[in-house]
Amino acid sequence: MSRVINVNNPTKIRNQHRRTIAEILRRLSQKPEIDAEAKDMAAMTVYLLREIDSGVKQSIIAWEKRGYWMKAERFLRQWTWTAEFAANIEDVIRHDAWDLLPELLAELFGQFADIQIKSMMRKPDVWRGAYQRLLSKPPGELPY
Repeated sequence: MSRVINVNNPTKIRNQHRRTIAEILRRLSQKPEIDAEAKDMAAMTVYLLREIDSGVKQSIIAWEKRGYWMKAERFLRQWTWTAEFAANIEDVIRHDAWDLLPELLAELFGQFADIQIKSMMRKPDVWRGAYQRLLSKPPGELPY
């Protein structure tokens, strides 16, 4: 019997989500005002940040099982910002404080400065409807 290899490991998923967020940030920075699409993009950013945080926690659990306590602790500190930004952006969305969003996104942009975007690969279908999904669920819940 051969080994089962999971090709969707947390690192690959994290990198895909980081790329998607980087593209969303680029598109949001080009918008003159907060419209329905911008709200969807902001909500999708919340979901993606939560999924990154979830993947980080999966990795940490796996490392702790193997006794890599220091590595797990360093990794956790490296990625603590994801949960914080997800909560802050969700708070802005739920309280209609859209005037605070540009400042938050400017801070978030620094976390994605290492991602080079030559062409936009993500289609608007990725984030379409995310705003309504976010508002229909309790705070802090993943989309599925």
